[in-house]
Amino acid sequence: MAVSDELPRRRRVARLSLFSVGLIGLTLILLVVAAWIAFREDPGDIVGRLPLGADDNVPSGSLILAAGAAIASVFVALAALHAAAAMRVLARDRRLPAALSPEMRRLRGLVLAPLGPSAVRLVDEPELPAGRLPAPDPTAAVAKPLRLTVLVPAHDETLTIAATLESLWGQARRPEKVVVVADNCTDDTADVARRGGAEVFTTVGNRDKKAGALNQALAEVFAHIDRRDVVMIMDADSVIVPGFLDTAMARLEADPDLIAVGGVFGGEEGPGLVGQLQRNEYTRYQRYISRRRGKVFVLTGTASVFRTYALKAVADSRGELLPGDPGHVYDTLAMTEDNEMTLALKTLGARMISPMQCRVVTEVMPTWRALWRQRMRWQRGALENIGAYGLTRATLIYWLQQLGIGYGTIALNAYLFLMLVTVLAADEFQIVWFWAAIGMIFVVERVVTVWASGWRGRALAAPLAIELGYDLVLQAVYVKSLIDIATGRASGWNYVPREAVPRQAVPQ
Repeated sequence: MAVSDELPRRRRVARLSLFSVGLIGLTLILLVVAAWIAFREDPGDIVGRLPLGADDNVPSGSLILAAGAAIASVFVALAALHAAAAMRVLARDRRLPAALSPEMRRLRGLVLAPLGPSAVRLVDEPELPAGRLPAPDPTAAVAKPLRLTVLVPAHDETLTIAATLESLWGQARRPEKVVVVADNCTDDTADVARRGGAEVFTTVGNRDKKAGALNQALAEVFAHIDRRDVVMIMDADSVIVPGFLDTAMARLEADPDLIAVGGVFGGEEGPGLVGQLQRNEYTRYQRYISRRRGKVFVLTGTASVFRTYALKAVADSRGELLPGDPGHVYDTLAMTEDNEMTLALKTLGARMISPMQCRVVTEVMPTWRALWRQRMRWQRGALENIGAYGLTRATLIYWLQQLGIGYGTIALNAYLFLMLVTVLAADEFQIVWFWAAIGMIFVVERVVTVWASGWRGRALAAPLAIELGYDLVLQAVYVKSLIDIATGRASGWNYVPREAVPRQAVPQ
């Protein structure tokens, strides 16, 4: 089912664009009305005062202005996200499937039924008539132990590949095979990999970065698979804790319905302030996953384990049920392949988990410039992915996440602006203990949520201002990503060359 009719796409874009324009117009009206109500009063009743201030005179105009700005920010965030979605539908560089028929929607829900890879025909299985699905076999996955193959895509990773392989061979449950996918390497990554006990698969003519390299390697894997096969995709700049594979494989063997097990990543030691800020961020993410009881948000590209037939199901569904080229496991036009793969599997109904025992230590960006480039790829990739998939049950939480980022960006900057105006307009500074107590609650929250990162992380979180500046950088990335999408600016891979950073011991 190819995408051949442009008219439905254009109508969909028109509806989204009209909705976006309407939201933006309503936002502007709210802001104008709020400002008129506020500033039509006596300036002496507004400037320099906040609600619950030093006296009982609460300035209604300021309160209305603040409320109006808060309400408006919600509509701005909604408009921005719908505009982003509309622009991704318009873009001609992303292969989008046509609208699904009721029958295709039914089949989508059966593609990854428990142990029934449905439309996926594995080696030595008979061809089935169109529309017929193989019957589930509840004993197939547990009759024999699962077989694990690890694929490590690597582009000029001489500095890190040895540590990655050591962490794999040092597992309590070792993989049957480790394959380093050497992609356009100009150094001795392949030689180091062979000395480390890995096989080497060299890509041929690949221009599609990591996704293209993995597509080539997985095509070879698919030639010799059955339901017992499991594939782990792991970055060449990461190491896993010794119990990672034991936990992941045990979960998959115990639960035939489980399709994938993702890692929970943290940052390596160094380099300086920017490194610690990233470690604090990753520590909070680990805490978030823990509180969700391992429920997956993103199957991290640093290290995740998949049933091989599930990846084959994704490849067979591209172009009809999923965005991308038919036969490709990874969409080569997605800037964040791990996020896109998560959406693909969730769209097909897959169950997945990220146990806290499956921890990964990965690189941190060494400079602010490198961090900016990395996060531009992450943020724009996330926006483009949800735009390509549209608003569905599988993508709802990701749309809400981006909505939250948009609201937070506007709300925080509006708050800081109003605070600046108040400080500059006030005749004197006076501490209001009610608000000081509220502020201390935020300090406690910041420190507690990074407690696991050690005393450096706690000390960095306590002043609030440093991490607030870090948040403003990430919000600037979000705004820049929306602007780039709106203006049609070409996206880049934003590759950051690896620097020689001493790797600390892997946590047990």
